Amino acid sequence: MAAVAAVLLLLSSLTITLSTTIYSGTISPNFTASHFLFIENSGDFLRSVNRNYTAAIKNPQPSSSSFYLVVYHSASHTVVWTANRNTPISSSGQFRLSATGISIHDDSEDSVWSTPEFSSTVASLQLLDSGNIILLDRFNTTLWQSFDFPTDTIVSGQRFLVGKSLIAYSSPSDYSDGEYTFMLTSTTGMLQWQGLTYYELSMDSRSIQNSAQFVSYLMVNGSGFNLIGESGSEIVTKVLMPPVVSDSDYRILKISNDGYLVVLRYTNNNWVTDFASPVDRCRSPSRCGKLGLCSSGGCSCPPGYHIDPKTNFGCSLSDNSLSLPESCNGDETRPPEDYVYVPIGKGLMYFSIYFTNPARNNVGLSTCEALCSSNCSCLGFYYGNRSESCYLIGNHLGSIILSSNKEEDDKLGFIKAISLSSSSNNQNGTTASDFPVIGLVLLPVSGVLLISIVAIWMCIRTQKNRKKNKMKPIPKKFVDDSYSDDTEKFLIAGLPVRFKHEDLVHATMNFSTPIGSGGFGKVYKGVLRDKTVVAVKKITALGSQGMKEFFTEIAIIGNIHHVNLVKLKGFCTHVRDRFLVYEYMSRGSLDRTLFGTGPALEWKDRFEIAVGTARGLAYLHSGCEQKIIHCDVKPENILLNDDLQVKISDFGLAKLLSPEQSGLFTTMRGTRGYLAPEWLTNEAISDKTDVYSYGMVLLELIQGRKNCGHAPILSFENPTPSTECPSSGSSGLLNPPRARSIYFPLQALEMHEEGRYLDLVDPRLSGRVTKHEAEKLVKVALCCLHENPSLRPTMANVVTMLEGTLPVVEPRLDLLGFLRFYGRRFTEPSMVATVTGVETPSGVMAPATESSSMSVFLDSVSYTLSQQVSGPR
Repeated sequence: MAAVAAVLLLLSSLTITLSTTIYSGTISPNFTASHFLFIENSGDFLRSVNRNYTAAIKNPQPSSSSFYLVVYHSASHTVVWTANRNTPISSSGQFRLSATGISIHDDSEDSVWSTPEFSSTVASLQLLDSGNIILLDRFNTTLWQSFDFPTDTIVSGQRFLVGKSLIAYSSPSDYSDGEYTFMLTSTTGMLQWQGLTYYELSMDSRSIQNSAQFVSYLMVNGSGFNLIGESGSEIVTKVLMPPVVSDSDYRILKISNDGYLVVLRYTNNNWVTDFASPVDRCRSPSRCGKLGLCSSGGCSCPPGYHIDPKTNFGCSLSDNSLSLPESCNGDETRPPEDYVYVPIGKGLMYFSIYFTNPARNNVGLSTCEALCSSNCSCLGFYYGNRSESCYLIGNHLGSIILSSNKEEDDKLGFIKAISLSSSSNNQNGTTASDFPVIGLVLLPVSGVLLISIVAIWMCIRTQKNRKKNKMKPIPKKFVDDSYSDDTEKFLIAGLPVRFKHEDLVHATMNFSTPIGSGGFGKVYKGVLRDKTVVAVKKITALGSQGMKEFFTEIAIIGNIHHVNLVKLKGFCTHVRDRFLVYEYMSRGSLDRTLFGTGPALEWKDRFEIAVGTARGLAYLHSGCEQKIIHCDVKPENILLNDDLQVKISDFGLAKLLSPEQSGLFTTMRGTRGYLAPEWLTNEAISDKTDVYSYGMVLLELIQGRKNCGHAPILSFENPTPSTECPSSGSSGLLNPPRARSIYFPLQALEMHEEGRYLDLVDPRLSGRVTKHEAEKLVKVALCCLHENPSLRPTMANVVTMLEGTLPVVEPRLDLLGFLRFYGRRFTEPSMVATVTGVETPSGVMAPATESSSMSVFLDSVSYTLSQQVSGPR
């Protein structure tokens, strides 16, 4: 027995020793491998001759218990092909090569994956340096190859034939089939989610069609990414990509698990992305989860929805009395009247509408609703008002995207929901109307009599209360004349969440936590019941505008989403008060950080703040469907979080001002000094007005000190020029404070002319800023201050100049001469005795001798503000 045991031990050790050998190029039938047998090589058992690729039994991550037969790129360890992707095995599961082909077995010896039957006997398996696994017979005829069965990746030089598909992995740790597919047709490549097309390669601006031939195959290699015609030589479609730098560079094409088609290049031991499509990341149908609203600013929820508390991803209905139904297999068991339809909001689209035909044309909204109600696989629908077309959303719900086409705005979206009360009634099989009959049968006579008496008493009491309420007048303070019909709000599409007044009272501890104030009212810190920290702005003195107009403006503001704009989370109306609920920014406004007593902001942070502010304004001017001019760009309206991320606040609120308020706009705290010269004339206020204000803010970022908003003034009490700024709350109309010795923008102009850019930089940053860095920002700021609005750059151009995409434009001195006039006219001794401190809206103090003409200017400003303060819509 001892001898037998010794022989078995020897054989076992011999087997293990043999199994740890990594074969090169070829293996023959009667070969077995498992991760356990090749554990010393991490499951690797076969390499191509030049070691470009390796075949192995591997798990996606060390902690995973799922193992697959894979081929991976040896240098980067990137998996390019998987055999048993939907039927993983354990570490002891086996790969077997026999005369009939390849088979993979689990621990119970059952085959979970295999190649098909062949008419010839398999003589060998080869792993080629192209990454292709082939099975050969004794005549070296190819019986089978892995290139014919791609998974999620195409390697360099591989032909991807028309009709084939790439299916994304479920996740980096799970190689099973995911939700996204890339399919090649005879005309283009299509990206699909859950079987629904959401993008086509021909839609990409980098996809250039060269021929009208039908496509035969796709290939990616060092020369590019091309769709080849039936002739085999003509390029039908060429996708533009950066050129290959080195001959050793290696490319692959794959469909990512989040729905993007990418071409990756391996160079210098790293992967770089040469191509990714769609460019618009919101085109990925499930980027923000079920019913999540995707925009350039990230993920949020449409009005009437909130983040799904179960998954913390995607959105669910805010109304807890409603639930979203699941799709079915075609069996309808629920009556149509149990469904309600919740609007998605105006300007919000669903990806499938772009690629599917209407379910019905020339029908009414009610017919479209009935079509969805009668189909249990339908989860929502879109209805085109002008086209009278009905589009059904079936089987799955993805993300919502902001429409970029005004013609799509007439399409109204609705999501199917189930009323939980009706669902409960149906489950119980008993409704309220059934009770009297059942009660009369089951209750004794005395019980019936008692119920009858109670019912008669309740009817009499109800009638008395109705009469009493009709006779008793409602106190005037509780009547909102502008809002008589609560259903009016549902006529305005796209409204954000409407909060109850008591919820805001609770969140702000009865408005006892003020964190700021501005021209539109006070701001309070609040904590909602779900622990979300918010900023609650109470808007005062709105005048007599109607509730519908208020809702319209809130809907516009609420549907603006950008990473550099403060997000409006909701609103509240209570009697005459209006409240806006914003996301909370922990660092407060820029003026606190920039002008406060704490550590100085580093130059890098100032530059990022400048770029972020420019991006936000550029989006308001040209990225929204309805252009919005801020009209009050200043540090107080630029907010920061702990990471110094910039978010602009108070955009669009000027539209909410009453005419009386708009006339006082120029004297609001912090506004003086940021208003463009055109406020003094009858010129139309445009987006270039914001550009001027941004230029002033940019100078403040450079110098680290406050723009006092006026030219130098010498007072009778103290004829010595002062370097102090007035208090931020001063209106500047009477008893003007002492001013600085140098007019703020004029100093920048003079330093620019002398090339002394570093003299403008905050002295606290001495030695930490280069002349080139300072010069760039000073020149951009001065370009923004050009007197002629049409010759100022757009905010989009400001962004490109700051980012380096476009060269910085040289400021035009002939358009900045007005700064010398403003800055020098009041420093002359002859002017000192006449100054009384009348301030113009541009921030210039006018002498008393000019008060009459200046009053004309002020009148024109008030008129202009009352008419145009919110900018065009």
